Amino acid sequence: MLFMTASPSPLLHSVFDITTVTFISSLIILSVLSLCFIFHLRFKSKSLPYLQNFNSLWTVRFLLVLFIFLWSVVELLRLPFFRRRYLYQYIPSLAAYQQANLCKLSVALSLGFFEPAYLVTLLFLLNASIRKKTPNDAWAITFVFFTCVPLLLLHGLLVFYNPFDNQVPLLLRQTSVLLENDTVLCTYPFLNSLVFAAFGAAYCAWFLFSCWRVLSLVINKGLRLRIYGLASVVLVALPVQVVALVFTVLWNPEDDVYGAVSLVVFLTAFCCAVTGEGILVIKPISDALDAGGHSCRLTSRCQETPPPPPPPERKMEKRDSVVDLEGVLLRG
Repeated sequence: MLFMTASPSPLLHSVFDITTVTFISSLIILSVLSLCFIFHLRFKSKSLPYLQNFNSLWTVRFLLVLFIFLWSVVELLRLPFFRRRYLYQYIPSLAAYQQANLCKLSVALSLGFFEPAYLVTLLFLLNASIRKKTPNDAWAITFVFFTCVPLLLLHGLLVFYNPFDNQVPLLLRQTSVLLENDTVLCTYPFLNSLVFAAFGAAYCAWFLFSCWRVLSLVINKGLRLRIYGLASVVLVALPVQVVALVFTVLWNPEDDVYGAVSLVVFLTAFCCAVTGEGILVIKPISDALDAGGHSCRLTSRCQETPPPPPPPERKMEKRDSVVDLEGVLLRG
């Protein structure tokens, strides 16, 4: 639903939009860099046997980066500044109802699929680090989609076929606002925010439990710092995002305060995405490549040199599952 309202402060809203575009651009660049790391390790592991074990989770890491990239694109489509400046150069100006449908689609895809998908993929990578056997790629994909598709269907039902049209005030279910200059502002419907809040609460509890299990096994100081950093960002940013989403209902979408709160919603999700790519994609692959380089400077030399004798059993017993844990955390 759309309703006419006065034009907001153009300067301040442009600042919010430009800030969001800047952060999204940096996230897209980071995602492309992460993909380069993933495929570089993928191709290099074919010629270096020492890297093959580190490459077992490359599909899951690829999914993580892909979901973050697609979430970034959807967030771009929400911005009137981006639609006017870039989208209308290739697509004729969209009618108001078409822009409204684009806002509905962005809510369903952003809150209902892409952001939950990259959060669940991040959680899957964390849980994989405490398994002695690396999970199958097909199981990872099934786990993510079976978790997120029902959430997507629920969000899509609320924005496209809302069964509470007559019972819920328009302010609590609107997905967009039409300004006097035919500009459409995308909003966060309150009902969809509540659904995402329920997901966020369940996710934080699961994530906290997984972090506790991982930290109970990690003995490497560097790995512990990485897990602490990942946990701190996710367990702070996600609740702040949920609170900001719910509090958007207190202001009209054309108010400057609403634009600031919406920016907080984006920045918290942005922090989770950047931290996930840095700690679970770029850093592990960098460590794997470095470990492979120290183990074997030249491929031919590795093939000619016989493997070292296995260590005594009593030394291996001291490390048992910790070896598996650190190996998985370093896999690319």
